[in-house]
Amino acid sequence: MTTDPNPKKSNGENSEQATQKAPLKDSKKKKDEKKDEDLSDEDLALKQQLELCVERAQDVEPGVQKLALESMRQEIRTSTSSMTSVPKPLKFLRPHYGTLKTYFETMEDSELKKYLADILSVLALTMSVEGERESLKYRLLGSEGDIGLWGHEYVRNLAGEISQEYAEKQDSEDLQMDELMELVQQIVAFHMKVSKLFGSFVFVNHLQHNAEPEAVDLLMEVEDLDLLVEHVDATNYRRTCHYLTSSASYLSGPDDLLVLDIAYGIYLKFKEYPSALRIALSLNKLKYVKQMFTSCEDIQLKKQFCYILARHGVDFKLDDDMVADDDDDREACQDIINNLKLTEGYLNLAHDIEVMEPKSPEDIYKVHLIDGRASAGANVDSARQNLAATFVNAFVNAGFGQDKLMTVPSDSSSGGSTGSWLFKNKEHGKASAAASLGMILSWDVDNGLAQLDKYFHSSDNHVIAGALLGVGIVNCSVNHDCDPALALLSDYINSEDSTVRIGAIMGLGLAYAGTQNDQIQQKLIPILWDTKAPLDVIAFAAISLGLVFVGSCNENDVAQSIILALMERTEAELDEPLTRLLPLGLGLLYLGKQEKVEATAEVSKTFHEKIKKYCNMTLLSCAYAGTGNVLKVQHFLGKCSQHLEKGETHQGPAVLGIAMVAMSEELGLDMSIRSLEHLLQYGEQNIRRAVPLALGLLCISNPKVNVMDTLSRLSHDTDSEVAMAATISLGLIGAGTNNARIAGMLRNLSSYYYKEASLLFCVRIAQGLVHMGKGLLTLAPHHSERFLLSPTALAGLVVMLHTCLDMKSLILGKYHYVLYYLSLAMKPRMLMTVDENQKPLSVPVRVGQAVDVVGQAGRPKTITGFQTHLTPVLLAAGDRAELATFKYIPLSPILEGFVILRENPDYQEDN
Repeated sequence: MTTDPNPKKSNGENSEQATQKAPLKDSKKKKDEKKDEDLSDEDLALKQQLELCVERAQDVEPGVQKLALESMRQEIRTSTSSMTSVPKPLKFLRPHYGTLKTYFETMEDSELKKYLADILSVLALTMSVEGERESLKYRLLGSEGDIGLWGHEYVRNLAGEISQEYAEKQDSEDLQMDELMELVQQIVAFHMKVSKLFGSFVFVNHLQHNAEPEAVDLLMEVEDLDLLVEHVDATNYRRTCHYLTSSASYLSGPDDLLVLDIAYGIYLKFKEYPSALRIALSLNKLKYVKQMFTSCEDIQLKKQFCYILARHGVDFKLDDDMVADDDDDREACQDIINNLKLTEGYLNLAHDIEVMEPKSPEDIYKVHLIDGRASAGANVDSARQNLAATFVNAFVNAGFGQDKLMTVPSDSSSGGSTGSWLFKNKEHGKASAAASLGMILSWDVDNGLAQLDKYFHSSDNHVIAGALLGVGIVNCSVNHDCDPALALLSDYINSEDSTVRIGAIMGLGLAYAGTQNDQIQQKLIPILWDTKAPLDVIAFAAISLGLVFVGSCNENDVAQSIILALMERTEAELDEPLTRLLPLGLGLLYLGKQEKVEATAEVSKTFHEKIKKYCNMTLLSCAYAGTGNVLKVQHFLGKCSQHLEKGETHQGPAVLGIAMVAMSEELGLDMSIRSLEHLLQYGEQNIRRAVPLALGLLCISNPKVNVMDTLSRLSHDTDSEVAMAATISLGLIGAGTNNARIAGMLRNLSSYYYKEASLLFCVRIAQGLVHMGKGLLTLAPHHSERFLLSPTALAGLVVMLHTCLDMKSLILGKYHYVLYYLSLAMKPRMLMTVDENQKPLSVPVRVGQAVDVVGQAGRPKTITGFQTHLTPVLLAAGDRAELATFKYIPLSPILEGFVILRENPDYQEDN
């Protein structure tokens, strides 16, 4: 006891001074007594028992010590606790933590010391100072018993301390990791097997605590993901792989590829072939794709692989090892990969939804719904308006094989025959009109070529050019055994008329996009070297080579040829908008290939001042497209913040680069939209002209309300180029959705701009895009629930958007047919279920908004707000489908595109 310094005052007087000097220990004692009074009899008995144990743990007699330590271990292990409160034994032992630590240091090495180390390791869970990592320290000094017996929260805390310790050792280059890695092994085993280990009431809340994500996180921290493969089993591999593939979006290279590789290995181990195939495509490893075909024995599964490859746009040839050449199976599989079944499935969908009736441009414009002043301008039969109607007609009736302008019989009394509509267009307008027939007959190669044939006998070079482009569009996404496009177009590549040459070159680019066909290379590279060739022919040759060799990093031949063509351009030519297509052709070679572009990017710094910055931005934006690389987005934003000298144009591709990099991942996408809003407010005029196009790419075929409102506001901008870009982008975000709100906005715009031909032309194009394929098509390059990005589809979109950066010179000039590059991205947004004979099979499916269930416990619902339909069905952006019957088993876990169904052998009707 402390002595009172002032006994007189403390006995009689109640002064302030006495109160201040009141002994602290007495008040503390009273508090402790009060706390003890608050405890129940049971808790008080536990507290006293633990205090006795602490006292006896320091006894000189080893037997007494052992009993005390055993008693403490037992109390801690059997304490029932929730995640929101500290277990009572830990709470009561808190004041004695320091005492036990001090005593531990004085003990000699023995089993008892290890027992005490175990207890201190658990007590450190709530008592150690942050950063000290005492829980881990005492665990390593303790006995090597089952780590899971101390409970889930302890294991989680230990995992966190291990990752900190590992990082510190890496920094100090201390490579003694054996003890740590042993602990990691135990923790991963606990997380992955926890549901089987325990039956005691202590862990009843955690029997199925689904801790696979925690195991993955720990292994990522200690850079030993390979360990995962031996710990997954049939009950948890799906959840584990789902978490791995989702987290890959947020990892920097090369970790993202490593994570996908591990997921691929796990899927292969459990014979989940369709999911493994999607990862192989994401990694762009065709040897993995071959491995799929050779590992799998089931021919129906192989056909499902073929449907996935066809949707992704992979040029893939099957051999004897992959599919045995029996019973025409190989031919059937190759036909599926070549997309020869696409037109049949698409028309089945159209028949089912009853939209086969052709639509005319007037059905889309709906002039009768607009107030008076626009209807006066609507009837003017100008060449510009006829050209707009040509595109609208092509987009709306794409793939249906019939329309009211181009496929009407020649003897039609309506006067709307093919010939008469063709010649309602002037000069280069005829090229687009003839090519529109190719889009109407998309994917139907035999019928399309037969109908285009008549134009090859025309005396008008523009019509021939359009027919050549039409051949390319018909063959787009379809690989025909006979290679009709190459046979037809080769003869015209060196024609004397530049329009005809461009038609043939564009046609080859569209027909063979992504095939890396050497014959195309041999035919187009000489054009780049030809000093007498016109600039537009060279520009389109570069784009076609970029499309054919998209993402191939073909440096020796194609890249070098385009670089030489760029270096040979005169100063006057470098000012031409068409010259900017050459860097784009170069960029497409590195689409999504990240650092592989660096050597070429260095070379681009040696180009002429007028083009080098533009080229550098274009190369980087293409190379990092779809990667979500935050550093590159920051780099592009930095370029957008600079004030430019007159004549510099590189900020346009930088703005598009932000959208291209961030488009694959939902979080980055939303953040990019916010950044683009800031650029609108503070950016210079040339940046404001590119922002609507970037927004269009971010939300392509996905009309988000906030983006829709922004574009609607910009479509009335005082700068006509901003207004035109915003109008086209309204069409892009609503492409193929029939979105009523966007359709209404565009009708109002057609009324607002009825006197301005250029803006009205853009409004019409946007109207055609919104009603593309009568609402059955999408331009979104992503598929498989946004996991895969089709390089050819993205390439088509990027080419079209780059030409929109200078709309007045290109799309509103004589190169409006660049809009047909969109055919590379046009795909049906359907779910078509077929039986094992590839015949359509109608089954009930639930279609609703997809819910992200990564890392969630139990079996959460993957869709919300669903409706049940019979297949075939349409899938909007963000929709997911699941089978609503147990009668069939789908051969693909993701229900999109063509899905083969197999009868469930265990199904009983009365179920």
